[in-house]
Amino acid sequence: MEQKILNTNNLEETLTEAISECEHESIFVLTDENTRKDCWPAIKDFLVLRNATIISIQAGDHHKDIHSLMKVWEQIEAGHATRHSLLINMGGGMVTDLGGFAASTYKRGIDFINIPTTLLAMVDASVGGKTGINFNGLKNEIGTFNNAHCVIFHTPFLKTLDQQNLLSGYAEMIKHGLIDQERTWAELMNFDIATPDWRLLSELVMKSVKVKQRIVKSDPKEHGLRKALNLGHTFGHAFEEFSLKHDQHPILHGFAVAYGLVAELYLSSVRFHFPTDKLHPTVGFIREHYGRLSFTCDDYDELIDFMRHDKKNHDGQIITTLLAGIGDLRLDQSVSEEEIKEALDFCREG
Repeated sequence: MEQKILNTNNLEETLTEAISECEHESIFVLTDENTRKDCWPAIKDFLVLRNATIISIQAGDHHKDIHSLMKVWEQIEAGHATRHSLLINMGGGMVTDLGGFAASTYKRGIDFINIPTTLLAMVDASVGGKTGINFNGLKNEIGTFNNAHCVIFHTPFLKTLDQQNLLSGYAEMIKHGLIDQERTWAELMNFDIATPDWRLLSELVMKSVKVKQRIVKSDPKEHGLRKALNLGHTFGHAFEEFSLKHDQHPILHGFAVAYGLVAELYLSSVRFHFPTDKLHPTVGFIREHYGRLSFTCDDYDELIDFMRHDKKNHDGQIITTLLAGIGDLRLDQSVSEEEIKEALDFCREG
Protein backbone atom coordinates (compact mmCIF):
# COMPACT_ATOMS: atom_id res chain seq x y z
CA MET A 1 0.00 0.00 0.00
CA GLU A 2 1.40 3.40 -1.00
CA GLN A 3 1.87 5.78 1.90
CA LYS A 4 -0.78 8.53 1.90
CA ILE A 5 0.88 11.96 2.19
CA LEU A 6 -1.28 15.01 2.88
CA ASN A 7 0.29 18.49 2.62
CA THR A 8 -2.00 21.04 4.21
CA ASN A 9 -2.37 24.64 5.28
CA ASN A 10 -5.63 23.76 7.08
CA LEU A 11 -4.44 21.30 9.68
CA GLU A 12 -7.75 21.01 11.53
CA GLU A 13 -9.76 20.14 8.43
CA THR A 14 -7.19 17.65 7.17
CA LEU A 15 -6.71 15.95 10.54
CA THR A 16 -10.47 15.73 11.12
CA GLU A 17 -10.96 14.02 7.77
CA ALA A 18 -8.04 11.65 8.39
CA ILE A 19 -9.38 10.66 11.81
CA SER A 20 -12.82 10.00 10.31
CA GLU A 21 -11.22 7.39 8.05
CA CYS A 22 -9.73 5.48 11.04
CA GLU A 23 -11.22 3.42 13.81
CA HIS A 24 -11.14 5.73 16.83
CA GLU A 25 -13.14 4.62 19.84
CA SER A 26 -10.52 6.59 21.73
CA ILE A 27 -7.76 8.91 20.54
CA PHE A 28 -4.27 9.31 21.99
CA VAL A 29 -1.74 11.97 20.94
CA LEU A 30 1.96 11.25 21.47
CA THR A 31 4.43 14.14 21.73
CA ASP A 32 7.82 14.68 23.27
CA GLU A 33 8.48 17.49 25.72
CA ASN A 34 9.50 19.86 22.90
CA THR A 35 6.49 19.31 20.65
CA ARG A 36 4.23 19.37 23.71
CA LYS A 37 5.42 22.96 24.22
CA ASP A 38 5.90 24.18 20.65
CA CYS A 39 3.35 22.28 18.51
CA TRP A 40 0.58 20.79 20.67
CA PRO A 41 -0.93 24.29 21.25
CA ALA A 42 -1.61 24.48 17.51
CA ILE A 43 -4.02 21.50 17.65
CA LYS A 44 -5.16 21.13 21.26
CA ASP A 45 -8.39 23.07 20.70
CA PHE A 46 -9.44 21.12 17.60
CA LEU A 47 -12.98 19.84 18.15
CA VAL A 48 -12.03 16.37 16.96
CA LEU A 49 -9.44 16.13 19.76
CA ARG A 50 -11.67 17.33 22.58
CA ASN A 51 -11.58 13.93 24.31
CA ALA A 52 -8.06 12.93 23.26
CA THR A 53 -5.49 11.76 25.81
CA ILE A 54 -2.09 13.43 25.53
CA ILE A 55 1.02 11.32 26.18
CA SER A 56 4.39 13.07 26.47
CA ILE A 57 7.84 11.49 26.58
CA GLN A 58 11.33 12.90 26.96
CA ALA A 59 12.95 14.39 23.86
CA GLY A 60 16.11 13.15 22.19
CA ASP A 61 17.07 10.04 20.26
CA HIS A 62 18.70 8.53 23.35
CA HIS A 63 15.15 8.29 24.77
CA LYS A 64 13.95 6.22 21.77
CA ASP A 65 14.24 3.12 23.91
CA ILE A 66 12.30 0.37 25.61
CA HIS A 67 11.63 2.54 28.69
CA SER A 68 9.86 5.25 26.67
CA LEU A 69 8.03 2.58 24.70
CA MET A 70 6.76 0.98 27.90
CA LYS A 71 5.57 4.38 29.13
CA VAL A 72 3.51 4.81 25.95
CA TRP A 73 2.03 1.31 26.22
CA GLU A 74 1.23 1.88 29.91
CA GLN A 75 -0.53 5.19 29.27
CA ILE A 76 -2.50 3.78 26.35
CA GLU A 77 -3.53 0.89 28.58
CA ALA A 78 -4.45 3.28 31.41
CA GLY A 79 -6.65 5.16 28.94
CA HIS A 80 -8.64 1.97 28.32
CA ALA A 81 -7.56 1.67 24.70
CA THR A 82 -8.98 -1.08 22.54
CA ARG A 83 -7.97 -2.53 19.19
CA HIS A 84 -10.17 0.22 17.72
CA SER A 85 -8.22 3.12 19.25
CA LEU A 86 -6.08 5.60 17.34
CA LEU A 87 -2.62 7.01 18.11
CA ILE A 88 -1.53 10.33 16.59
CA ASN A 89 2.26 10.78 16.62
CA MET A 90 3.12 14.47 16.59
CA GLY A 91 6.82 15.26 16.64
CA GLY A 92 10.17 14.48 15.13
CA GLY A 93 11.52 11.16 13.92
CA MET A 94 12.03 9.85 17.42
CA VAL A 95 8.30 10.29 18.13
CA THR A 96 7.07 8.88 14.81
CA ASP A 97 9.46 5.90 15.02
CA LEU A 98 8.62 5.01 18.61
CA GLY A 99 4.93 5.88 18.33
CA GLY A 100 4.57 3.88 15.14
CA PHE A 101 6.14 0.88 16.85
CA ALA A 102 3.93 1.29 19.93
CA ALA A 103 0.81 1.39 17.73
CA SER A 104 2.00 -1.51 15.57
CA THR A 105 2.43 -3.80 18.57
CA TYR A 106 -0.30 -2.74 21.03
CA LYS A 107 -3.05 -5.39 20.85
CA ARG A 108 -1.32 -6.59 17.67
CA GLY A 109 -1.80 -3.21 16.03
CA ILE A 110 -3.95 -0.10 16.18
CA ASP A 111 -4.27 2.68 13.59
CA PHE A 112 -1.86 5.58 13.76
CA ILE A 113 -1.38 8.92 12.03
CA ASN A 114 1.94 10.76 11.80
CA ILE A 115 2.19 14.55 12.01
CA PRO A 116 5.92 15.21 11.56
CA THR A 117 7.03 18.55 13.00
CA THR A 118 10.74 18.49 12.09
CA LEU A 119 12.39 18.56 8.71
CA LEU A 120 14.06 15.20 9.39
CA ALA A 121 10.74 13.57 10.22
CA MET A 122 9.05 15.05 7.16
CA VAL A 123 11.58 13.86 4.61
CA ASP A 124 12.67 10.65 6.28
CA ALA A 125 11.38 9.10 9.50
CA SER A 126 7.62 9.60 9.21
CA VAL A 127 7.40 8.30 5.62
CA GLY A 128 8.11 4.79 4.42
CA GLY A 129 6.67 2.53 7.10
CA LYS A 130 9.74 1.93 9.26
CA THR A 131 9.04 2.00 12.99
CA GLY A 132 11.24 1.05 15.92
CA ILE A 133 13.45 1.79 18.88
CA ASN A 134 17.15 1.70 19.71
CA PHE A 135 18.37 -1.26 21.73
CA ASN A 136 21.65 -2.12 23.46
CA GLY A 137 23.27 1.05 22.08
CA LEU A 138 22.36 0.20 18.47
CA LYS A 139 20.17 2.35 16.23
CA ASN A 140 16.71 1.05 15.31
CA GLU A 141 17.63 -2.48 16.35
CA ILE A 142 14.01 -3.45 17.18
CA GLY A 143 11.13 -2.51 14.90
CA THR A 144 8.57 -3.27 12.22
CA PHE A 145 7.50 -2.23 8.75
CA ASN A 146 4.03 -0.72 9.10
CA ASN A 147 2.59 2.31 7.32
CA ALA A 148 0.72 5.01 9.17
CA HIS A 149 -2.85 5.49 7.95
CA CYS A 150 -1.52 8.79 6.62
CA VAL A 151 1.23 11.35 7.14
CA ILE A 152 0.12 14.97 7.44
CA PHE A 153 2.61 17.71 6.54
CA HIS A 154 2.08 21.20 7.93
CA THR A 155 5.29 22.97 6.95
CA PRO A 156 4.76 26.06 9.17
CA PHE A 157 5.94 23.78 11.99
CA LEU A 158 9.43 24.05 10.46
CA LYS A 159 9.65 27.64 11.70
CA THR A 160 9.78 26.29 15.27
CA LEU A 161 13.12 24.59 14.57
CA ASP A 162 16.59 25.87 15.38
CA GLN A 163 19.31 25.82 12.72
CA GLN A 164 20.79 22.54 13.96
CA ASN A 165 17.52 20.67 13.48
CA LEU A 166 16.93 22.25 10.08
CA LEU A 167 20.37 21.06 9.00
CA SER A 168 19.69 17.60 10.40
CA GLY A 169 16.73 17.14 8.09
CA TYR A 170 18.46 18.79 5.17
CA ALA A 171 21.16 16.10 5.17
CA GLU A 172 18.54 13.49 4.25
CA MET A 173 17.35 15.79 1.46
CA ILE A 174 20.92 15.97 0.12
CA LYS A 175 20.98 12.17 0.14
CA HIS A 176 17.73 12.08 -1.84
CA GLY A 177 19.22 14.51 -4.36
CA LEU A 178 22.30 12.32 -4.79
CA ILE A 179 20.28 9.16 -5.46
CA ASP A 180 17.77 10.95 -7.72
CA GLN A 181 19.08 13.21 -10.46
CA GLU A 182 21.49 16.08 -11.02
CA ARG A 183 18.77 18.74 -11.14
CA THR A 184 17.46 17.72 -7.71
CA TRP A 185 20.99 17.69 -6.27
CA ALA A 186 21.82 21.10 -7.79
CA GLU A 187 18.70 22.73 -6.34
CA LEU A 188 19.72 21.53 -2.88
CA MET A 189 23.33 22.67 -3.25
CA ASN A 190 22.14 26.14 -4.31
CA PHE A 191 19.53 26.59 -1.56
CA ASP A 192 20.44 28.97 1.25
CA ILE A 193 19.70 26.80 4.28
CA ALA A 194 21.21 29.43 6.61
CA THR A 195 18.45 31.96 5.80
CA PRO A 196 15.75 29.77 4.25
CA ASP A 197 13.03 30.89 1.88
CA TRP A 198 10.21 28.95 3.60
CA ARG A 199 8.00 28.71 0.52
CA LEU A 200 10.84 27.29 -1.57
CA LEU A 201 11.88 24.95 1.26
CA SER A 202 8.32 23.60 1.38
CA GLU A 203 8.54 22.83 -2.36
CA LEU A 204 11.91 21.13 -1.94
CA VAL A 205 10.54 19.06 0.94
CA MET A 206 7.73 17.70 -1.20
CA LYS A 207 10.15 16.88 -4.04
CA SER A 208 12.35 15.05 -1.55
CA VAL A 209 9.43 13.08 -0.15
CA LYS A 210 8.42 12.05 -3.68
CA VAL A 211 11.89 10.62 -4.26
CA LYS A 212 11.54 8.46 -1.16
CA GLN A 213 7.94 7.50 -1.96
CA ARG A 214 8.90 6.34 -5.45
CA ILE A 215 11.64 4.11 -4.07
CA VAL A 216 9.61 2.73 -1.16
CA LYS A 217 6.63 1.95 -3.40
CA SER A 218 8.81 -0.23 -5.62
CA ASP A 219 10.53 -1.97 -2.70
CA PRO A 220 8.61 -1.64 0.59
CA LYS A 221 10.63 -4.24 2.56
CA GLU A 222 14.14 -3.18 1.42
CA HIS A 223 15.02 -6.19 -0.72
CA GLY A 224 16.45 -4.15 -3.59
CA LEU A 225 16.10 -0.52 -4.69
CA ARG A 226 15.14 0.75 -1.23
CA LYS A 227 18.74 0.09 -0.19
CA ALA A 228 19.53 3.31 -2.07
CA LEU A 229 18.07 5.16 0.91
CA ASN A 230 20.93 3.75 3.01
CA LEU A 231 23.46 6.01 1.29
CA GLY A 232 25.48 7.69 4.06
CA HIS A 233 24.02 5.48 6.75
CA THR A 234 26.58 2.68 7.15
CA PHE A 235 29.15 5.21 8.31
CA GLY A 236 26.44 7.57 9.59
CA HIS A 237 24.93 5.14 12.09
CA ALA A 238 28.42 4.29 13.38
CA PHE A 239 29.18 8.00 13.82
CA GLU A 240 25.86 8.47 15.61
CA GLU A 241 26.39 5.53 17.95
CA PHE A 242 29.96 6.67 18.65
CA SER A 243 28.71 10.14 19.54
CA LEU A 244 25.90 8.78 21.73
CA LYS A 245 28.47 6.78 23.67
CA HIS A 246 31.16 9.42 24.05
CA ASP A 247 29.71 12.92 23.75
CA GLN A 248 27.90 14.85 26.44
CA HIS A 249 25.82 16.41 23.64
CA PRO A 250 25.49 13.74 20.93
CA ILE A 251 25.23 14.79 17.31
CA LEU A 252 21.85 14.81 15.62
CA HIS A 253 20.99 12.00 13.19
CA GLY A 254 21.24 14.21 10.12
CA PHE A 255 24.71 15.41 11.08
CA ALA A 256 25.82 11.78 11.34
CA VAL A 257 24.32 11.10 7.89
CA ALA A 258 26.10 14.16 6.47
CA TYR A 259 29.45 12.87 7.75
CA GLY A 260 28.51 9.43 6.42
CA LEU A 261 27.87 10.91 2.99
CA VAL A 262 31.39 12.38 2.99
CA ALA A 263 32.87 8.95 3.72
CA GLU A 264 30.72 7.02 1.26
CA LEU A 265 31.10 9.55 -1.55
CA TYR A 266 34.86 9.26 -1.07
CA LEU A 267 34.61 5.46 -1.44
CA SER A 268 32.35 6.00 -4.46
CA SER A 269 35.01 8.16 -6.09
CA VAL A 270 37.76 5.58 -5.42
CA ARG A 271 35.80 2.51 -6.48
CA PHE A 272 33.43 3.83 -9.16
CA HIS A 273 34.95 7.19 -10.16
CA PHE A 274 32.09 9.26 -8.79
CA PRO A 275 32.71 12.63 -10.52
CA THR A 276 34.96 15.03 -8.66
CA ASP A 277 32.87 17.98 -9.87
CA LYS A 278 29.99 16.55 -7.82
CA LEU A 279 32.10 15.21 -4.94
CA HIS A 280 33.85 18.45 -4.04
CA PRO A 281 30.77 20.75 -3.97
CA THR A 282 28.86 18.20 -1.86
CA VAL A 283 31.71 17.67 0.60
CA GLY A 284 32.32 21.44 0.67
CA PHE A 285 28.65 22.14 1.43
CA ILE A 286 28.67 19.61 4.25
CA ARG A 287 31.88 20.90 5.78
CA GLU A 288 30.68 24.49 5.58
CA HIS A 289 27.36 23.82 7.28
CA TYR A 290 27.97 20.70 9.40
CA GLY A 291 31.65 20.94 10.31
CA ARG A 292 33.47 17.69 11.10
CA LEU A 293 32.96 14.99 13.68
CA SER A 294 35.73 14.88 16.26
CA PHE A 295 37.46 11.47 16.36
CA THR A 296 41.00 10.14 15.96
CA CYS A 297 42.63 7.15 14.32
CA ASP A 298 42.56 5.49 17.74
CA ASP A 299 38.75 5.37 17.39
CA TYR A 300 38.73 3.54 14.05
CA ASP A 301 38.38 0.03 15.48
CA GLU A 302 35.42 1.08 17.62
CA LEU A 303 33.71 2.74 14.64
CA ILE A 304 34.28 -0.37 12.53
CA ASP A 305 32.82 -2.50 15.31
CA PHE A 306 29.66 -0.37 15.24
CA MET A 307 29.50 -0.92 11.47
CA ARG A 308 29.71 -4.68 11.97
CA HIS A 309 26.36 -4.54 13.79
CA ASP A 310 24.60 -2.78 10.90
CA LYS A 311 21.41 -4.56 9.76
CA LYS A 312 22.47 -4.32 6.10
CA ASN A 313 25.44 -6.66 6.60
CA HIS A 314 25.51 -10.28 5.50
CA ASP A 315 28.05 -13.13 5.41
CA GLY A 316 30.29 -11.23 7.81
CA GLN A 317 30.77 -8.41 5.29
CA ILE A 318 30.15 -4.71 5.98
CA ILE A 319 27.72 -3.62 3.27
CA THR A 320 27.00 -0.13 2.02
CA THR A 321 25.43 1.77 -0.87
CA LEU A 322 27.76 3.66 -3.21
CA LEU A 323 27.33 5.76 -6.36
CA ALA A 324 29.03 5.86 -9.76
CA GLY A 325 27.31 9.18 -10.41
CA ILE A 326 24.27 11.09 -9.25
CA GLY A 327 21.38 8.64 -9.52
CA ASP A 328 23.77 5.87 -10.65
CA LEU A 329 23.40 3.40 -7.79
CA ARG A 330 25.77 0.66 -6.71
CA LEU A 331 23.90 -1.36 -4.11
CA ASP A 332 25.19 -4.08 -1.76
CA GLN A 333 28.84 -3.04 -1.86
CA SER A 334 31.13 -4.90 0.52
CA VAL A 335 33.84 -2.65 1.97
CA SER A 336 37.03 -3.79 3.66
CA GLU A 337 38.47 -2.48 6.90
CA GLU A 338 41.31 -0.90 4.92
CA GLU A 339 38.83 0.99 2.72
CA ILE A 340 36.86 2.09 5.77
CA LYS A 341 39.99 3.44 7.46
CA GLU A 342 40.92 5.30 4.28
CA ALA A 343 37.46 6.88 4.17
CA LEU A 344 37.73 7.81 7.87
CA ASP A 345 41.08 9.46 7.09
CA PHE A 346 39.32 11.52 4.41
CA CYS A 347 36.59 12.53 6.86
CA ARG A 348 39.16 13.76 9.36
CA GLU A 349 41.78 15.27 7.06
CA GLY A 350 40.70 15.33 3.42
